[in-house]
Amino acid sequence: MFYKVIKGFLIFQILILFSSTTALSQKLSYTRPEITNSFSAYKKQCKEDTLKRMVELKKLIPSLVYDLRYASTHNFMNRLMYPQNTKITFLRLSAAKALQQVQEELSKQGLGLKIFDAYRPYSVTEKFWELVKDERYVANPAKGSGHNRGAAVDLTIIHLTNAAELNMGTGFDNFTDTAHQTFTKLPEEVLKNRLLLKSIMEKHGFLALETEWWHYYLPDSKKYELLNIPFKKLAKE
Repeated sequence: MFYKVIKGFLIFQILILFSSTTALSQKLSYTRPEITNSFSAYKKQCKEDTLKRMVELKKLIPSLVYDLRYASTHNFMNRLMYPQNTKITFLRLSAAKALQQVQEELSKQGLGLKIFDAYRPYSVTEKFWELVKDERYVANPAKGSGHNRGAAVDLTIIHLTNAAELNMGTGFDNFTDTAHQTFTKLPEEVLKNRLLLKSIMEKHGFLALETEWWHYYLPDSKKYELLNIPFKKLAKE
């Protein structure tokens, strides 16, 4: 009798686990890839490859201007996606050094960079996908984003004297054809500004995302793990 009770209980638990897993899978409609959630696991990865270290960008490039949209409600989600008033952002060491070279070259022209976003925790990408299931503009969580890997950055060019943005034709996170790299029905000034951004980013090793003039990533970004580590923990390095 005792054996039957235990057997029945185990079967019941297995059924609950199966139904919960099935429900989660149906709710997500995708399979989560391998994600680094713990700071200790991330530190181990960095020990094996120092280029994987996440660098707070202003520590390396103090002259950068931040306009971290997801730490405010001024974004396509219309709500906070990062802790309110977050004033830090990160890239892998290799990407950060490449960005430093971009900033140095632009500064000779009286120009600089404004950062809209860089590292993005994986959980935020999942929230984006809930609203916009369009891989032209939002990363599919089944694959993860270059932002989750710390190898992609959203940015624009500004004048150093007054921090005014160069005219790029659209604002950040404009999900229309007008924001595409190949869209040419724009004023000559806008085309020239976009070309400046693209050429200087590509010169220093980044690739452009075709559907977003502001988005650039490292060609080897997939060698970096997907991270879901809070900003505050990364800041403790």
